[in-house]
Amino acid sequence: MIAQVSGIYDEPELYQLACAYRDVPAEVGAVQGWCARHWDGTGDGAGVRSVLELAAGPAEHSLELARRGLRATALDRSRAMCTYAASRAKAAGLALDVVEADMRDFSIPARFDLAITMLNSLCHLFTLDDMVAHLTAVAAHLVPGGLYIAELAHPADYLAPVPRTSSEWTVEQDGVRAEVRWGGHQDQIDPVSQITAEHMSITAHAADGTIRTVTDVVPNRFWTATELTAAIRLAGGFAAAARYGDFDDTTMLDDPAAWRMILVLRRG
Repeated sequence: MIAQVSGIYDEPELYQLACAYRDVPAEVGAVQGWCARHWDGTGDGAGVRSVLELAAGPAEHSLELARRGLRATALDRSRAMCTYAASRAKAAGLALDVVEADMRDFSIPARFDLAITMLNSLCHLFTLDDMVAHLTAVAAHLVPGGLYIAELAHPADYLAPVPRTSSEWTVEQDGVRAEVRWGGHQDQIDPVSQITAEHMSITAHAADGTIRTVTDVVPNRFWTATELTAAIRLAGGFAAAARYGDFDDTTMLDDPAAWRMILVLRRG
């Protein structure tokens, strides 16, 4: 049986499968290490007790942080993703608050020690006004000294002759094999808007022979480090604490091995 569906953010299970190559526990460990180094709420990263994940999708990282004892909230504008994240939390016996909202303009009656955005989700902010609005909203929901850790694509993926990441890969999880294509050299970036209409597809092969395919065209905005620095200054409320090129303490953004652009911002 072959099922053809369209709209990747309406298919949370396939989206999660496509991203199964990520080592979420290791990435969360790195995030907690950066909290210990940079968090300034009490001068001790052990004081980080709450987290807000923006554009959370299946909420992999906030669920892992909830598993480690943090009070976790996941925010996403996709109803399907929110429903899926809530069901996963319930099945795992984890406490997770789920909020359906736009990451540019939201209001939650809580303040957090930590906010995170993973998997280059900030590429869905297309203009400087969008980015400034987002940073302003996040800052308003952090305690003084709290951190915002944002993972973006490395600029080399767009500016270097050879990208740092692959646009095609195969992943297997729980007996299901998926072939994934997300963008690639066929999809050209608009030199004015810095937006690429990325063609993507996920084809999942189950053990019983069932094949499911999702296709979509996803617009992504490329952000440079200097643009983000300007947005942070315009938004106010944040100071840059560190920039990393991988989920460790040794790979800096300008390292030839860097494959991500990870910003650690501290709430003033």
